[in-house]
Amino acid sequence: MKRVGILVFEEVEVLDFAGPFEVFAVTEGAAKDKLFQVSLLGTATGPVRARNGLTVVPDRLYAHAGPLDVLIVPGGWGAEHLAILDTALLAWLAGAAATVPLIASVCTGAFLLAEAGLLDGRRATTHHLDFEEFEQRWPRVTLVRGAKWVDEGAVVSSGGISSGIDMALHLVARLEGLETARRTAARMEYRWQELP
Repeated sequence: MKRVGILVFEEVEVLDFAGPFEVFAVTEGAAKDKLFQVSLLGTATGPVRARNGLTVVPDRLYAHAGPLDVLIVPGGWGAEHLAILDTALLAWLAGAAATVPLIASVCTGAFLLAEAGLLDGRRATTHHLDFEEFEQRWPRVTLVRGAKWVDEGAVVSSGGISSGIDMALHLVARLEGLETARRTAARMEYRWQELP
């Protein structure tokens, strides 16, 4: 079973983390076996207040994530502030690139990956309302406008909010095969956009 960690923080966008969580949590193999173990990784102890007042309780602190196969970094109003202020988190993200085979961002989670240096020299995308700021702050990243997701191998980024579901299904297809991803989308009654 592959281990997926999803970062959560104050003011995280709900669908940014909940969409990929649902995709990985409901994905099954042909024998109805679970293929992913999903954990929420908090930036602090205790409950996290997400956007619009939803409270979630992380499974553990990000620093105690343990081995991961996939790390998802969502966006939200808090992501922009963490990208500037949380040097410990940024250092952890930079270090995670050496041990986590696949790191992906949703929406403005790309701000965190960019600030940690994980997008330097790569193509990436983010929420369409943040294109200008992103290009100004990280000129070493080639911004791809209008893509649902951009796959750069070890690092994948996706556009705003609901595109995280499409990207997560793409990651399932990469890791477990296209038919598995299609079964997951059908189970969720989601019209997956298979191309970025």
